[in-house]
Amino acid sequence: MRRDSRAGLSSRALQRKYGVGFRTVEKALTSVWPEPRKKLPPRQTRLDPFKPVIDQILRADLDAPRKQRHTVKRIFDRLVDEFGADEISYPMVRAYVATRREEVRVEAGRGPVNVFIPQTHMPGAEAEADFGDVPVRLAGELVVCYLFVFRLSYSGKSVHRISASAGQEAFFEGHVHALNTLGGVPTGRVRYDNLRAAVSPLLGFSRHRVECERWTAFRSHYGIESMYCQPGIGGAHENGGVEGQIGWFRSNHLVPVPEVTSLSELNAVIERWDALDDARRIRSRPRTIGEYFAAERPLLAPLPEESFETGRLFTLRVDRYSQISVRTNRYSVPVRLIGRTVQAMLHASHLVVYDGRTEVARHERLIARGGAHLVLDHYLKALVRKPGALPGATALEQARSAGKFTPVHDAWWAAACKAHGDRDGTRALIDVLLLNRHLPHEHLVAGLASALRAGALTADAVALEARKAAEAEETTAPAPAGADGLLQVTFLTERRLASLPPDTRPLPSVAAYDQLLRRRRPDRST
Repeated sequence: MRRDSRAGLSSRALQRKYGVGFRTVEKALTSVWPEPRKKLPPRQTRLDPFKPVIDQILRADLDAPRKQRHTVKRIFDRLVDEFGADEISYPMVRAYVATRREEVRVEAGRGPVNVFIPQTHMPGAEAEADFGDVPVRLAGELVVCYLFVFRLSYSGKSVHRISASAGQEAFFEGHVHALNTLGGVPTGRVRYDNLRAAVSPLLGFSRHRVECERWTAFRSHYGIESMYCQPGIGGAHENGGVEGQIGWFRSNHLVPVPEVTSLSELNAVIERWDALDDARRIRSRPRTIGEYFAAERPLLAPLPEESFETGRLFTLRVDRYSQISVRTNRYSVPVRLIGRTVQAMLHASHLVVYDGRTEVARHERLIARGGAHLVLDHYLKALVRKPGALPGATALEQARSAGKFTPVHDAWWAAACKAHGDRDGTRALIDVLLLNRHLPHEHLVAGLASALRAGALTADAVALEARKAAEAEETTAPAPAGADGLLQVTFLTERRLASLPPDTRPLPSVAAYDQLLRRRRPDRST
């Protein structure tokens, strides 16, 4: 219309050409923007007569006890029973209450509209730390592990570490690993959720916390200033940076579910992922995480020279089963320690047992409760006296599951029992298992296989073949066969004599002792 009007058409000609009225032509020629559409008045509903009643109920709930306030169902029931609202439906009431409840609260001045205030973080000053659960297929079994994340607020640089638990030991070890990786300690506050590893039960909704004694000592050692979020969902946004980092890392690096043989293997991979994340940009930041961290790292406080013992020490007594109980789980120790008191140092992923200052056992920390981790080597000295207890031993079953007791062991054991009897054959196997203390497991299995092929069913023969495998690292050629076609095995005593250096000393003589003999006088008759 405007183009035709500039070409010289009159208003009446425009009306005839476009089939519109006078007012439409005037509006088109007056402004290039069309007038906004008029909003239609809200359509009346069957709930309109009862909306004042609902508003009155919601205002009364503001002063009612928290656990005795109206639910949507209770409001609907009252409308039907007390006000005869038979024509309304429950979804109508639910939709109105969902929007009106918060409006009534704001109108009464009981709470402002929920708003988030943007924050600016100074370099090297602030950080956040938290745990997140992560399913992992560990040694073929799906278990729930825990991901510790320490995140610098300025650069977004994060350090991750997975452990078997979210206890205090994992909390401390995660901090030590993160601070060593970052090369310093934040000079300001580190924000924490209300973790049991750090604080005791909460005291209301205040900021005051009663910290655990070891956590206070740890903070003092590293110079960490802590700040704790408000309890509940209302304080989740205060630690939002690390909460979002946990979700991002889990969805980008831990999908699909990782399959590993040990947590140390997974943590080694995580360290490589952390290094690669330095090239990532967070949202629309102009620089990468690594570039921001390069400017932040010199501003961190230096690390203390002395280390902090992150493990927890227990003083325990060994029971008659040669086991100790730590955190509802049981672990084996050598049988010579039965009835004695030992010390156990519990770490995030493993347990170390000491007799005095000597390490006597080391176990991977069990994840489930009420479990037992038994090492077959700890019971061998007792099994020498009780060989009949070996076939049904729990430690033997766990060794089979872990791959330490292989089918080669079973085949050699069966052949030894057939040749020497059950008792002597089992004792011969125990002597072979004792060789694990001096020989690598792979070489001992190779020695068992060679001895089994040769029909040598003694511990000396297995030791000799295992040492041959250790010297050669790999068996490249089979042992020489005899005239009867069987493999020839050199016994340990013969091999030791053959390996002695030649003796060049002269043979001993007793001629020098002849001078000690008395001369016998000749017989007079003679």
